[in-house]
Amino acid sequence: MNSVHTPLLEARDLVKRFPVRHGLTRRLAGHVRAVDGVSLRVDAGETLGLVGESGCGKSTVARLLARLIEPTSGTIRVAGSELTALDEQSMRPVRRDLQMVFQDPFSSLNPRQTVRQILTAPYRYQQMTADEPVEELLERVGLRPEHAARYPHEFSGGQAQRIGIARALALRPRLVVCDEPVSALDVSVQAQILNLLKDLQQEYGLAYVFIAHDLGAVRQISTRVTVMYLGTVVETADRDTLYGSAAHPYTHALLSAVPLPDPDAERARERIVLSGDLPSPLDPPSGCPFRTRCPRAADRCAAERPVLRALTAGHEVACHYPEPLPQPPSVSISEERTP
Repeated sequence: MNSVHTPLLEARDLVKRFPVRHGLTRRLAGHVRAVDGVSLRVDAGETLGLVGESGCGKSTVARLLARLIEPTSGTIRVAGSELTALDEQSMRPVRRDLQMVFQDPFSSLNPRQTVRQILTAPYRYQQMTADEPVEELLERVGLRPEHAARYPHEFSGGQAQRIGIARALALRPRLVVCDEPVSALDVSVQAQILNLLKDLQQEYGLAYVFIAHDLGAVRQISTRVTVMYLGTVVETADRDTLYGSAAHPYTHALLSAVPLPDPDAERARERIVLSGDLPSPLDPPSGCPFRTRCPRAADRCAAERPVLRALTAGHEVACHYPEPLPQPPSVSISEERTP
């Protein structure tokens, strides 16, 4: 009898709409479609990269997955358990397995608490006894034991992000949602944090949802990559397939903005520049949401919204006219560590 594989995280048809109200009477003027039918899955021990322009709904998806905000509709399952129907009390044991690292470490750390108080807060919330000294937890993320007595303002941005990672790891979760954890850091510090996340993944067997708009950072850490545009998923594939033969024109544009290490290849390749701005999620285009900026748009794109369909095993694209474009050899994936 064959066993059915259950993903660690599975989100289906997630929708989040925020009401927009005008005037003194707070009249409802419409809804912002921040997330519009997103489905994701993450297996144990893997990293799903989630990429797209600012405003495409990535951070909203992160907060939905962590149940920091409630979805308008859709389902979220962690290890087979449905989360959307749980109240906060019932969510408490689930949060041991599901943690989050935020983009701005300083805004996510209580400035009035010492690092020791911050790192022991998860245990107090869960009414548990710490199974690892704070000093050891700090050393695991590259900080010194004496840092436990300091306050967040006494640290650099990279050090503060390490504290945020240590707090997320305190309860030994199975899944960590990383909402642009390196975008506010210097390039050299970004490399350190990415290497730290990979080391911790190997040590603890963690799974990540890694959200970023930098495809270079996503390439370094991800197992699979999902591309979002205007609240929808437009392409998803394993890392090598997406970076080697992406099929959606929006993904092509994102990849063309990633610098190549070979100067000759960089000068020779054609840069794809999208015309126009990202449409408003308050009034998205009919049909395909990308059609107003797409060089391949046709009449069908305005009349019919494309659905995710498989091009090959594990490679899905939401486009009426997908066209895989092999990337130059310089874009090939390396398993070497970030320097």
